[in-house]
Amino acid sequence: MSAPDHPIARLAATIAARQGADPEVSWTAKLMAKGPEKCAEKFGEEAIEAVIEAIKGDRARLSSEAADVIYHLLVMCAARGVTLADIEAELARREGTSGVAEKAARRS
Repeated sequence: MSAPDHPIARLAATIAARQGADPEVSWTAKLMAKGPEKCAEKFGEEAIEAVIEAIKGDRARLSSEAADVIYHLLVMCAARGVTLADIEAELARREGTSGVAEKAARRS
């Protein structure tokens, strides 16, 4: 699992801490106050922006948009009670399994 000093772990902890904050002073709280559906919509918007930058080939802009995607993914998941630890556990479960085998197992 993520070390507490890892930037993504710190981000997830910040998101968890700000869920109940004042929406007037916290973007995370503002998103959460709008509900999980709005959080999912915002994640989708950011993912599209990352795709556009990947197509353009601008590494700096792609890095920036990818960071936005990760933030909004974690917010969307938190809005549905899914933690970074849950995501990491799923990744660990899949570790050592080829992507082809993992996808085939989902179909059965």
